[in-house]
Amino acid sequence: MGAGSQLTVPGGGKAGGVYTWEEVQQHSSRTDQWLVIDRKVYNITQWAKRHPGGLRVIGHYAGEDATEAFAAFHPDPTFVQKFLKPLLIGELEASEPSQDRNKNAALIQDFHALRAQAKSDGLFQARPLFFCLHLGHIVLLEALAWLMIWYWGTNWIVTLLCGVILATAQSQAGWLQHDFGHLSVFKESRWNHLVHKFIIGHLKGASANWWNHRHFQHHAKPNIFRKDPDVNMLSIFVLGATQPVEYGIKKIKLLPYHRQHQYFFLGMFFFFFPPKSHLKWPELFLESHWFVWVTQMNHLPMDIDHEKHRDWLTMQLQATCNIEQSFFNDWFSGHLNFQIEHHLFPTMPRHNYHLVAPRVRALCETYGVPYQMKTMWQGFTDIVWSLKNSGDLWLDAYLHK
Repeated sequence: MGAGSQLTVPGGGKAGGVYTWEEVQQHSSRTDQWLVIDRKVYNITQWAKRHPGGLRVIGHYAGEDATEAFAAFHPDPTFVQKFLKPLLIGELEASEPSQDRNKNAALIQDFHALRAQAKSDGLFQARPLFFCLHLGHIVLLEALAWLMIWYWGTNWIVTLLCGVILATAQSQAGWLQHDFGHLSVFKESRWNHLVHKFIIGHLKGASANWWNHRHFQHHAKPNIFRKDPDVNMLSIFVLGATQPVEYGIKKIKLLPYHRQHQYFFLGMFFFFFPPKSHLKWPELFLESHWFVWVTQMNHLPMDIDHEKHRDWLTMQLQATCNIEQSFFNDWFSGHLNFQIEHHLFPTMPRHNYHLVAPRVRALCETYGVPYQMKTMWQGFTDIVWSLKNSGDLWLDAYLHK
């Protein structure tokens, strides 16, 4: 290290120091965390607890190059620099590459150029009318359901119809809070946070902080065990091709995993706690299925494994796939049928995903990165088959290894 006699800063490192990737990678524990952004080395050990996105999401990049993740999550990098400046402890040695762990520098540079061009073309600018109309149709559906109850009472036909209408409204409200949670509507983050808290708190009855801390981890390290909370199934399911074999070899048998694709359906019925009101039963049953099938069709059948330290584009493409575009698919999934583009550009307004998608696909073809597109039916059936395949792998390893 060529730091010379520079002043030592709290938490280790020296102000104005020069470091190698090997030195940076040594600081990746919970009590000692460095990361690199644009070749600058930052000590985030003490500040991580104050990170607005949560302690864990930034900690997942300890000892790594966080340049691409930083660009993806922060719509206003200039504003964030004032928080980074006190954390700066030095930079990489001139002889060190800008990317860690032998990542493809050309791919990273081309993706950076694609992102810059998309921003220049206005694809990160939201259309207020789109989101106003979306909110408007949610309010109308909610009002229609309660007017039906007020006028016709609560017989079973009205109850079922209201359940369908309310499930539709609540599912669409879920997609809308997702937009604000990703800071993709207003230019100023504080307005996105304010509206996000209102929608998820008052329309959905959930916590904005809880959602932020979990969901940003999912985006930062999708389908990576111990880092993506969405694949932490608490041993109820085994996922992917690696975990089932590990569980099988260790003779872990909390549940009959080889039948997990069957009780997946039963679990969806009780996704929420059983409500006391009979009016809520059809709504929650439909909404729970709607939410789980849509959110899992893009991820569960994809690669699920331990950390492999891939570049941003390759990591996201390994963990996500797209569903064919149509007016219904866009509406039904909240544009999460463009899951690839959403994961690559989480702050991009969803109505622009279809515009950037051809550029992403072309870049993937150039570098041989698989870009998967499915029908919605195929996406749904792949959930079941992936669970079955994981269960079969567990059974084989449990019996024969």
